[in-house]
Amino acid sequence: TQTDVSPIVCFLSDRDWLRDRVIQWVQKETQSDQVSLNASSASGLLQTYFQTYDNGDSQLDSKEFLRFLKHNETALNLTFSNTLETNLLLRSLCVDALIELSDENADWKLSLSEFINCLTPSFHPPERKCALEDEVFEDGAETRMECNKCVCACGNWVCTALTCNGEHQVVEKIQEGGEDEEMTEEEFSRRVAELNAAQETFATET
Repeated sequence: TQTDVSPIVCFLSDRDWLRDRVIQWVQKETQSDQVSLNASSASGLLQTYFQTYDNGDSQLDSKEFLRFLKHNETALNLTFSNTLETNLLLRSLCVDALIELSDENADWKLSLSEFINCLTPSFHPPERKCALEDEVFEDGAETRMECNKCVCACGNWVCTALTCNGEHQVVEKIQEGGEDEEMTEEEFSRRVAELNAAQETFATET
């Protein structure tokens, strides 16, 4: 039934897995003979990528971070799910979680220092939890708000957005594309926006 539907979320383990993949990739790139001399360290390489994908405001937003990940998508092999659209959505959600992790001034963008700190191996991400009515819940905990299921993910409550009407629920259906469907960057951004619009996020800082 529709009331059993769970929201698509990026858990702490997903966020940390994405971060570890990128860190490993950066370390391999640093050791590669193809890396130029002015990017011979991990921080230097990250600075080069930051400058490449920054639109000129000296900050990386989620779209620019996603373009950074697509730089070497084959090597990163960022597969969260066996369906294309779920995989793209989870990647987007986990990028948001990574940005939130290191975003010291809460503007949903990363400065160069925040970007480097986010992908520095010595930085240990905190174990974030969710609060609800004076209780604290672990990542992955579930609760309900009327007919909607809510899941604790990376310190935020993420809920389905079903319209509750007595015993009937209405949810907009979004047609799923095939796994082999190729998407342009514009199509990707539009689909992520559509899928995100099908969910309602309740964020509560611990």
